[in-house]
Amino acid sequence: MAPDRTLDPSTLGDHIDRLFRAAWALSGSRAEAEDLVQETFARVLGKPRRVRSEDDLGYLLQALRNTFISSRRAAARRPAPETLDDVEPIDPRTGSRPEQAAEAREVFAVIAALAAPFRDALVAVDVAGLTYAEAAELLGTKEATITSRLFRARAQVARGMESAPQGVQRSRGGSNA
Repeated sequence: MAPDRTLDPSTLGDHIDRLFRAAWALSGSRAEAEDLVQETFARVLGKPRRVRSEDDLGYLLQALRNTFISSRRAAARRPAPETLDDVEPIDPRTGSRPEQAAEAREVFAVIAALAAPFRDALVAVDVAGLTYAEAAELLGTKEATITSRLFRARAQVARGMESAPQGVQRSRGGSNA
């Protein structure tokens, strides 16, 4: 086992893209993902952190997941304010590819709606790019469990993406003619 070492704050920026993608998949919203990554960095940088391995990303993903869960619990305790229609800001990087940006938003919304075990496995492997073994260690489960959860999560995302055009709902369970 590797000896404990202090997390180097200067290397945190190396992982921001992967953390952002993971946060977006967890929350389903670009704005919430930005806030989540910022809050995670604020917590991690708040005091010196000791890590047990050379895997800073694994530690940061665990911190991101814990921050996400804490924020959801805190939000559940607060009364829901009435809001205006959510308007997503324009992403300047996808200005020339609006179809891809819309599809990415749909995929992340479907991922965010998954049950927590499936969402966590899918985010760790497919979004953050961890190996199955790294994801299993991060999530405290066996590698075979990660494989099973990924299979089911990917199938659920595929079914979720098979939506009818522009808000038209398909009936489930056959026709009622």
